[in-house]
Amino acid sequence: MPAPLLSVMGAGKSFGAAPLFSNISIHISEGERLGLIGPNGSGKSTLLKIMAGLLEPDTGMRTVRKLTRIAYVPQEPEFAAGMTVGQVLEEALPGRGIERSTLHEMDEAERTAAVSVTLGKAGFADGSAAVESLSGGWKRRLSIARELIRNPDVLLLDEPTNHLDLEGILWLERLLEGASFAAVVVSHDRYFLENAATEVAEINRAYPDGMFRAEGAYADFLEKREAFLEAQTEQQAALANRVRREVEWLRRGPKARTGKSRARIDAAHALMGELAEVSARNAKATTRIDFTASGRQTRKLIRADVISKQLGGRQLFRDLSFSLSPGMRLGLAGPNGSGKTTLLRVMKGEMQADAGTVERADGLRVVYFDQGREQLDPAAPLREGLGAHGDSVIYRDRPIHIAGWAKRFLFSPEQLDTPVGRFSGGERARIVIARLMLQPADVLLLDEPTNDLDIPTLEVLEESLTDFPGALVLVTHDRYMLDRVSTVVLGLNGEGGAEVFADYSQWEQARAVKPARAKEDRPEGYAARAAETAAPRKKLAYLEAREWERMEERILEAEQSLEAARAAMQAPAVVSDPVALQQRYAEMQAAEAAVEKLYARWAELELRTEDRGPVRP
Repeated sequence: MPAPLLSVMGAGKSFGAAPLFSNISIHISEGERLGLIGPNGSGKSTLLKIMAGLLEPDTGMRTVRKLTRIAYVPQEPEFAAGMTVGQVLEEALPGRGIERSTLHEMDEAERTAAVSVTLGKAGFADGSAAVESLSGGWKRRLSIARELIRNPDVLLLDEPTNHLDLEGILWLERLLEGASFAAVVVSHDRYFLENAATEVAEINRAYPDGMFRAEGAYADFLEKREAFLEAQTEQQAALANRVRREVEWLRRGPKARTGKSRARIDAAHALMGELAEVSARNAKATTRIDFTASGRQTRKLIRADVISKQLGGRQLFRDLSFSLSPGMRLGLAGPNGSGKTTLLRVMKGEMQADAGTVERADGLRVVYFDQGREQLDPAAPLREGLGAHGDSVIYRDRPIHIAGWAKRFLFSPEQLDTPVGRFSGGERARIVIARLMLQPADVLLLDEPTNDLDIPTLEVLEESLTDFPGALVLVTHDRYMLDRVSTVVLGLNGEGGAEVFADYSQWEQARAVKPARAKEDRPEGYAARAAETAAPRKKLAYLEAREWERMEERILEAEQSLEAARAAMQAPAVVSDPVALQQRYAEMQAAEAAVEKLYARWAELELRTEDRGPVRP
């Protein structure tokens, strides 16, 4: 059995006096796709940086198999100012900012082909777009493409679905599913973990080794984790019974005059220590989220009547009408740039519609969660971030001491004077939620509240939003939450159109049956790139030149067949029939393989169009 590509053994890391984790061991072998989860602050991102070689552990060691290439995509991608998409990829190639000792130096023809193929894989039509002009989702794609072009053996991804729309998340799922490299993904997106991971590991002090790892998708992990924790609970109960008996024996005052008595007393104390350790692991702490509703029963809280809005010369939505009433939970779905955040701001009154009217109930109280966390001053101490005035907050008309309020959101009293900017993304999201909970609301407008939140907090947030009696409008890339919380979904197509669906699943099915048309502000994928380079070059042989001429058409046909296969697999009659589902899945895999084969052939022809001499039969 070959050695693992990457190993971290007995790793421990602390920041100041606070330990993140200790004695963590993890091994990554060829073909593995590991989903890494854990509570906010458990050290997932830190462990990923240790695996990438960007951080040294305080204890333990990292080993990499010889010639293994490690690529790392951080939570917040950074790019040099003034660069285009193509220049970013060119800089990432061998000999351009990467060690030549690990990858062979490429000639210009290979560079051109590599950039072209990678642009296609990431969905960019060409490399001329300025990085500054890209949305957050397309910058995320570019950060992944920058590592893909280095041809990694192990790809490390930290919260890669943040800022991606549904199309981007599905693209990433397909990329990982068909990849030849191993991958480790830190993510809290449960659907993504279910679809993309072949193993799941959780960092948590609830486990004796600090980590629990199980083969299979996320659903399999949940079953195995439940069995493990149940066994651990049974162990705690058995230990408690044994300790009870030993305590009773100790209370009878045994005389420690014999070696046997002294040994039993020592064993009793050791047993108590073991019980304390297991009890501490089994103790669970979760965020307590409960938004304050005003109790207002006005029938119409917000009413939009044939509103339209353009931004940057693009029509975001046109002639859109809807109304919000208490108990209504409206989910907004659509690709990046389709106008979801703009629509929220129009509802809030922060922006005006170009046409139509928006009516708000008198004295309407709106609570708005900004995806940029702009409500927070990074230099302010935690106590201010949590909304304290003095030593307390006012929650539902009664004062709560700031230490107790902080504990509700899993912060310790010792952290109250820590600057907000030093907390993780998930911790800052909890701080924003704590502030918003202090404000009575008729309507909640939530723009990507799930970014960086751990899974236990997501589950609590879902419960709170489901129970909120006022109106709610939710924008999120978390498909599970949108499907569970929303009572109705408004789908924006990014071209001015909008359509109402009963739930998220219905919108996704409709989208699969009728793929969205190309959008003005985003790249169009492989087919578009193939069209730009479809003209045959004189260095190809005759049959290859004919093949090159038809490459655009063949790629387009293959992609249409793949979309049709995906749609067929998602049909309700197929989903409920295991035999039919297996058959449709095999057809989809065959269609994906055909697409990949065409792209590989296209890359090969791209190389041979340069001055390499005619191809000999």
